[in-house]
Amino acid sequence: MRFRSKFWLAGLILSALVGAWLWLKQPPKGERISLSGLKETVTVLRDEKGMAYIYAQNPEDALMVQGYVTAQDRLFQMELTRRFAEGRLSEVIGDEGRLHDIRMRTLGFYRQARKHAGLLDPPTQDYFRRYIAGINAYLKKPTPPFSLEFKAAGLKPDPWGIEDALTLMYFMSWNSSANLQTEIIAQGLVERLGPEKAREIFPLHFNPDIPPRKRGLTFSTLQPYRPIHPERDAALTAFLTSPPLRLGSNNWAVSPRLSVKGRPILANDPHLDARLLPGPWYPLGVITPQGRFVGAGIPGTPALVVGRNDDIAVGVTNSYGDMQDLYVETLDPEDPERYREGKRSRPFSRIEETLVIKDKKSPGGFRKEQVIIKASSRGPVVSGVLEGLNTRHVLTLRWAPYETMGPSLGLDKVQRARSAQEVREALREVNWIGLHFVFADRHGHIAWQTTGKLPIRSQGDSTLPTLVRDGRDNWVGWIPFEKMPHAFNPVRGWVGTCNHDHVPEGFPYYYSSHFSPSYRYRRLQEILRRPGPRTAEDHWRYQMDVVNIMAREITPFMVRALIHHPETRTIADILREWNYEDTPSSAAPTLFQSIYRNFALLVFSDELGEALTRIFLDNWYFWQERLQAMIVQGDSPWFDDQTTREVREGRDDLFLKAALKTKEELGAVLGPDPHTWKWEKVHRLEPVHPLRRKGWGKGWLGAGSHPMGGSGETLCRAVYDFNRPFSVTVSASLRMVVDLSDPDRILAVWPGGVSDRRFSPHFKDQVKPFINGEKVYWWFSDQAVRRQAKEKWEFLPEGHKFP
Repeated sequence: MRFRSKFWLAGLILSALVGAWLWLKQPPKGERISLSGLKETVTVLRDEKGMAYIYAQNPEDALMVQGYVTAQDRLFQMELTRRFAEGRLSEVIGDEGRLHDIRMRTLGFYRQARKHAGLLDPPTQDYFRRYIAGINAYLKKPTPPFSLEFKAAGLKPDPWGIEDALTLMYFMSWNSSANLQTEIIAQGLVERLGPEKAREIFPLHFNPDIPPRKRGLTFSTLQPYRPIHPERDAALTAFLTSPPLRLGSNNWAVSPRLSVKGRPILANDPHLDARLLPGPWYPLGVITPQGRFVGAGIPGTPALVVGRNDDIAVGVTNSYGDMQDLYVETLDPEDPERYREGKRSRPFSRIEETLVIKDKKSPGGFRKEQVIIKASSRGPVVSGVLEGLNTRHVLTLRWAPYETMGPSLGLDKVQRARSAQEVREALREVNWIGLHFVFADRHGHIAWQTTGKLPIRSQGDSTLPTLVRDGRDNWVGWIPFEKMPHAFNPVRGWVGTCNHDHVPEGFPYYYSSHFSPSYRYRRLQEILRRPGPRTAEDHWRYQMDVVNIMAREITPFMVRALIHHPETRTIADILREWNYEDTPSSAAPTLFQSIYRNFALLVFSDELGEALTRIFLDNWYFWQERLQAMIVQGDSPWFDDQTTREVREGRDDLFLKAALKTKEELGAVLGPDPHTWKWEKVHRLEPVHPLRRKGWGKGWLGAGSHPMGGSGETLCRAVYDFNRPFSVTVSASLRMVVDLSDPDRILAVWPGGVSDRRFSPHFKDQVKPFINGEKVYWWFSDQAVRRQAKEKWEFLPEGHKFP
């Protein structure tokens, strides 16, 4: 006991000493800095959160200082994200990162970014160049105060180029695309079940804005297919199960007649895996004589994606437009290095990439490895890319953004727009990512517009990988921007998106077969259809709404199945008395989610097998509304357990089995009384430091464990991985509400902080306000910024004499 006490005392003393040293390594609280390339003096004020507000005399100087202060606050995060996206993790973590790097090199974000950098027009090149110059100016400081994180990771930051920022933008775009995963899942279902049986559990979606009498359900059409057995193929499974930057989100805007103060209000909460501190968004204010913009962007890229200027406000969600196709290539039987397109034989192109892998046994501590990436005319070969793993067939990936590179990326023009119409015009150039932009202007206009260039396919859709049968291109054009889903000043007085099926009635093109279930959007409809105007604070509360529409529609069927069984009667009583709110202090959400999860396993696992079931169920969007339709219908052959031939099970039998399994599982962890199985005990958000995601020290370096309400089906989004319940993996990465009648402030909070330095006071200071739903502000007017300023920095042109 005495030894243990001494051990912990020594640990505390060491922690205190390290903390003191790190505190001394923090950037000073204000400084005068000479910066080569500046035209005039730039002032940066920082508020109580550490958020920077840049005051410059011209946009060029503002961009340069923006790059500098972003690097000052987020350099370690930027460096890790860049290496992750460029396929250079093995330079830092050795062989553990090798397979990831091969995947990233195969997808080719950095390779294509270098190509795109040369296609940008002069104004866009200058836009990136000024921002990058600021990052590199920080790196060139005589004694750059790199954080302890760099030393702990054994990492030294490299200079940045335009291609690095573009790589991050392609990485953002890739992670907003989901069709690669869904195509492989669909192919696996067809392989396992046959086309007709598989079609019974393909995604089912509908647009809630279309009246029920006119509403069509989205079913997928099946193309001729060739067996690829994805659940048996470790290479493809690696693509499926590698951790994605999962995207979701809610956004909406209301017109002046629904606003108490008479101008539009816009709300946005992008849903990401925000567990890595200090969070994916970097908040910033930029003020020049040409205008101001206060909002947030992705560190390492110059655009502020969400926020407001004097005239407009903008927010984003993922649109899930189908920009990806997988192709099953036909090898030339006489030469496996060639593939066939009809009667023609063509050679695979070969791309050489060099991995630099950290290796203590090699001279200099690194070894090099050549990787050959093969590609057809459609794109890189994504099957068999891992050493020692072969597939029965060769699959290639085609991705629209690589074929639609433009001279401008559009977001800088959104930032400068002066009206909703100007925003929409700027969005024509945002063809590299599929998003829903919701926007509003001070004149009272509200709108939403879908971005990204989507191919027009000559036949069917891309539910399954496409079999290459001849040399004809099945992408025959692009959906015109004017035809992409959008709305401008709708009569109802509001616009909104929640990743749901938003395709309008009579849309003449295939858009996608992958959307979020409609639950969040239908809840938003309920809220915004209520009569009367609202305040910004009302919309702030709506972002934390935890009403679960799916549970409201399914729970009565659960209760009916459980109420008469003695072992599940207590569970049924708790569910019957539930108000369908996923509040942390309630046991009902825990019971519902656990029974629902076990029910899904019982429905699908006997026919899909373990491997395919895990992949299938981990993609929530693929099956949730389909399963609900089965439950409501009441009778489905999928309810019959194929392992019990002598008995035919029904829906109620499976609910009972699922509840008994829940009672066994939760009872073993939380005790015998279901009333004590509170949602807050199992559904928790744990923000962590990127260098210590699990194990000893995770809590100390991170932000601890916090109970969180909501679920994957509520506006207050808090998703758990199906195969690893119930810890929160995806949540709001930012909550933002803009009232265009308020000249001084924006409601905004995120589960992190401004700085990526663990011992900065602004590393995690936003976590508790986020969890508690507290009102936090970004400042907008000069008066508000100056009133809240806690630090002042001055950046002067090189050669300027300090007073």
